[in-house]
Amino acid sequence: MSSHAHSQHEHSQHEHEAPQEHDDHSGHGTDHSGHEMMFRNRFWVNLILSIPVLLFSAAVQRWLGFSMPEFTGSQFIGPFFSVIVFIYGGIPFLEMAVPEIRNRLPGMMTLISLAISVAFAYSLFALFTGVGEDFFWELVTLIDVMLLGHWIEMRSIRQASGALNELAKLLPDIAERIKADGSTEEVSVSALQSGDLVLVRPGASIAADGEIVDGQSDINEAMITGESLPVKKSTGDKVIAGTINGDGSLRLKVTATGDETALAGIMRLVEEAQKSKSATQILADKAAGWLFYLAIVVAGLTTVGWIIADGYNLNVLARVVTVLVIACPHALGLAIPLVVAISTSMGAKNGILVRNRLALEAARNIDTIIFDKTGTLTEGRFGVVDMLSTANWDSQQTLALIAGVEGDSEHPIARGIRQKAEDDGIAATVISNFEAIKGRGIKAQWDGKTVHVGGPRLLELLNLTLTGDIEQFANQANDNAQTIIYLVVDGEIAAGFALADVVREESKQAVDKLHQLGVEVAMLTGDSQAVADAVARQLGIDTVFAEVLPEHKDSKVQELQQQGKKVAMVGDGVNDAPALTRADIGIAIGSGTDVAIEAADIILVRSNPLDVVNIFELSRATYRKMIENLIWATGYNLFALPLAAGVLAPIGFILSPAVGAAFMSLSTVVVAINAQLLKRTQLSTA
Repeated sequence: MSSHAHSQHEHSQHEHEAPQEHDDHSGHGTDHSGHEMMFRNRFWVNLILSIPVLLFSAAVQRWLGFSMPEFTGSQFIGPFFSVIVFIYGGIPFLEMAVPEIRNRLPGMMTLISLAISVAFAYSLFALFTGVGEDFFWELVTLIDVMLLGHWIEMRSIRQASGALNELAKLLPDIAERIKADGSTEEVSVSALQSGDLVLVRPGASIAADGEIVDGQSDINEAMITGESLPVKKSTGDKVIAGTINGDGSLRLKVTATGDETALAGIMRLVEEAQKSKSATQILADKAAGWLFYLAIVVAGLTTVGWIIADGYNLNVLARVVTVLVIACPHALGLAIPLVVAISTSMGAKNGILVRNRLALEAARNIDTIIFDKTGTLTEGRFGVVDMLSTANWDSQQTLALIAGVEGDSEHPIARGIRQKAEDDGIAATVISNFEAIKGRGIKAQWDGKTVHVGGPRLLELLNLTLTGDIEQFANQANDNAQTIIYLVVDGEIAAGFALADVVREESKQAVDKLHQLGVEVAMLTGDSQAVADAVARQLGIDTVFAEVLPEHKDSKVQELQQQGKKVAMVGDGVNDAPALTRADIGIAIGSGTDVAIEAADIILVRSNPLDVVNIFELSRATYRKMIENLIWATGYNLFALPLAAGVLAPIGFILSPAVGAAFMSLSTVVVAINAQLLKRTQLSTA
């Protein structure tokens, strides 16, 4: 592992090893639903309790030009409800500040606790001494805003994983297990074990990961892979728990159940991503600590300055209280978590599962990306990429004829030809007297004619020479390192077929978009240089590493890193594990059954190279929103604290606690709205 990658993975590990009480200091533990309910309930209760506080506040009445009826004890209505709000809504913040203080790591909870405690104590002092004006209305609104902010944050985090949590509901409670005598019995899904045979009826949900041993059907995997079209599955194919069977009846051999299924793997990955903190989020936590110390220092300087300028009186106390009350930037607490929650949700909806949030954040700095060729840029199967029929033959006729001749062969080339005919909706021609010619090709009879299929060595056997268009076609295929198969009927070349590992339709578009983002694209493959160069020319790839053994792939990553490049590696997560680990960011691409790849930082559920582009687009948009929110949140404090301290007092301007609280609320709203604007980011495959 490179030093950079090592430090990155080490950083992530240390985050998870941090003291638990500090990790949860702001209520960001794993029980997002419980915290959301707590903050929601306390917010609504406190909001109702705050109404009489506002109505009986002299300051609010003065600003809005109304008055409430006065009666014996009316002056205690506001304070009475304020005490309830402080105890019910404020005490949780004080409790969450204790671990920060104990660990000597003041942060957001310490700042909040400082502000509400000072406002509460000063207001009680003003109430019972009759000196100065109380801050009860500021106290309750401050607590209300903070409860609202935390409710929004918890709800956003829950919603980010909500779509994936819904997947768990797709698993059936009961499965039909096939007994030794062939009959079936209904059992709980939790009772299934690896090796069990299960019957899946048409339209039923699949209860466990497995392999089809009998039957064929179209499987709806949209909830796992995001692909809208059903996937054709038959004997030997793997299926995923939670997906939905089509019209066929299937018998499966169970390969994974419960926590071992691909679905459970997805859930774990998303949970890990939500627990981990990004570097910018860590910066926000540090900023809260800095602001706590800044508030204490400014409060001290305010005290000294005002005593020197005006002597010791209640104005000094009012100034200090104002500084400490408005020092709490709840917007800073929302700045990063809201963006994190939204970006995680957007990623999950677009098939991007982030195991390491530091990796998603670092993706914006990647300048070189390496794709493994087979199975990533290509489909990993032979297919017909070009064909040419001679003048006397129709292309559909020749494709039907060669598909018929290759009908019984399991050779990859034969399968590629049959797939081409199937894709074009062409039925194979019926042939007879099938005969294999060792090392040369195939011979058969059709409509009284002798048909041969084979490569250049077949033409040698038949003493045939290429001329005209078919010769030009063959030369072009050779230049592109493609395999050429000829159809010969009664000694006449009827058609030529060029076959190669089929390049995915999205690969060219992905490479073009990466270039637009300023990212160089390299390709890594064990294939020959000629084959690699042909694919590179087709896709516009900048650098090619060909004939590379799996154990040497990571050295190619290191080679680019030694040139000072920030490298991301995209592979299938099997023989690419060392390279994925060596890279600054490892990205595994593949079907839903590969989601638990340990070597990768980011996992793409769909086998779509365009999703790699989404990572870069999402990373840049996320980081931009994080920085914008940090600027909004901290900028408020940098502006308001000096005003609260009274730096403009000589010209007659003094920031009141009420105006300071209004600024704070506005900052929180702006940050929340700005985070929501991240949803407007257009991803390549959205």
